[in-house]
Amino acid sequence: MSGVALLIAVVGGILPALLWLTFWLMEDRCDPEPKRYIFFCFIGGMVAVPLILPIEQYVAHYLAGTQLLLAWATLEELFKFAAAYAAALRFRVFDEPLDGVIYLVTAALGFSALENVFFLLSPVGDGDLLRTIVTGDLRFIGATLLHTLSSATIGVALALSFYKSVALRKFAAFAGVILAVALHTLFNFFILTSGKGSTFMVFLAIWLGIVVLLFTIEQVKQPARDYC
Repeated sequence: MSGVALLIAVVGGILPALLWLTFWLMEDRCDPEPKRYIFFCFIGGMVAVPLILPIEQYVAHYLAGTQLLLAWATLEELFKFAAAYAAALRFRVFDEPLDGVIYLVTAALGFSALENVFFLLSPVGDGDLLRTIVTGDLRFIGATLLHTLSSATIGVALALSFYKSVALRKFAAFAGVILAVALHTLFNFFILTSGKGSTFMVFLAIWLGIVVLLFTIEQVKQPARDYC
């Protein structure tokens, strides 16, 4: 693969994720997070991709079908959560409910960015412009938002339990991971088993989930709205 083709794949994979990140950071514009922690979360999400790939390939030798999809979804959600935790959630910078959502979404977009690059390498390397555009578009409106929605689900669970006891916060995090894995698995299952006509419905469901997520975030931000 030429250097130009590789550059196209990298830009095509990372730039859309950065555009989505800009949108989500606007949700926290009243009290923005330190840029270095946002950077660390994004890079942490990217680093998780090459770490998880050999594990997913190993698991694929022993599982198949729905069990494999569930295993992959579990691994990816745990790795994204670990990236956000290692980069920001374990520090004092996680000092308000919305922070959990922002850091987890950032890690998810970092993960999706490098994953998108890998998906684009083949069509870009083959010089297939149409397949490159279609792949990029589908990743932009589908898989990238899925990673965002699933990780944000964990963030919302942390946000809603932020002022609760440590035990309840841990339970909320666990419940959030379970729900995120369920959403991720269902998306992959329907994408792989449904026909082309149903793909639109799957993507529509993700967009509706994003709308619900945005509404929930507005409720989380409500106490601080008067200070914005």
